[in-house]
Amino acid sequence: MDTCKERLIKVLNREKVDRPPCICPGGMMNMVVEDVMDIKGISWPDAHFSPNQMAELTYGVYENGGFENCGVPFCMTIEAESMGARVDFGTKVTEPRVNFYPMNCIEDYKKLKKMDVSTGRAKVVLDAIRYLKDKDENVPVIANVVGPISVATSLIEPTIFYKALTKNKKTVHEFLEFVTDGILEFARAQIDAGADLIAIADPSATGEILGPKKFDEFVVPYINRILDKLNEDNKVLSIVHICGRLKSIYPQLNKINSSSISFDSITDEKQVIQNVSDKAIMGNVSTYALEYGTNEKVKAIGKNCIKNGVDILSPACGIGARTSIKNIQAMVNGAKETNA
Repeated sequence: MDTCKERLIKVLNREKVDRPPCICPGGMMNMVVEDVMDIKGISWPDAHFSPNQMAELTYGVYENGGFENCGVPFCMTIEAESMGARVDFGTKVTEPRVNFYPMNCIEDYKKLKKMDVSTGRAKVVLDAIRYLKDKDENVPVIANVVGPISVATSLIEPTIFYKALTKNKKTVHEFLEFVTDGILEFARAQIDAGADLIAIADPSATGEILGPKKFDEFVVPYINRILDKLNEDNKVLSIVHICGRLKSIYPQLNKINSSSISFDSITDEKQVIQNVSDKAIMGNVSTYALEYGTNEKVKAIGKNCIKNGVDILSPACGIGARTSIKNIQAMVNGAKETNA
């Protein structure tokens, strides 16, 4: 029988496994819930600033019958904060959010700070990964970065950014180059710290907002730049998560050089399987059902996702901190009861 780590790596390499893994990557797709905070005696927001607490909290989900991985951090604000945004660090049940944009116009990107992984919460994440690697070699550790469009829209008011995609393309590309450099540095540092794979979540890069042409111009090349640079020395397995309806951007998704594609519950998994090739398909249990449904309902939804052909069972997005650990356990148990 495969370990959790072996199973996930095999699936991402498109190899046969005994059954589908059940994971939640972390980052934007937060995997930590209040029940586990109470069990471990560790809670937000303190865990955002302590490597040991961060590591123990994500491992606590796994060791209490939850998702079959560890994933840090628990939010999507670290890159933006390092570059100059201000962050409200939330509460025990709410994630950190950007509450101040350091840019008023696209040209202001020249005033931003460069990503610094040697200090602040970026360093906390790296130290947490090292802690996790020493703790249990059989559980996959997933590194997380925020995609370029979502980092950009955490540094400037989103409507200003989206308008500039048409009115000021040249400067937008310069801005995205700057942002991508920072994301890449953080991603590479997490892999060097010992993470087994990288997840890139870009929830602001939806097909509805951008359309296929802008997605092709402003999303694909920058995500691929991160992935291709990480792969220059050794192959780095990867998950890319895109929110919204994917129908209009399937050709563009096929251009993304990731091992897997993840998507939210608004998109039908059968449709993704039919239209995206050469990638592990990951999804797609409704986070609303996870938080508010019964154990039986959650297990049934998960099993149906697997029946419909997903390779990796996961929530459709980040789960709410008030989600019951029993519902997460039901989802994992559904995967364990399913043969590949």
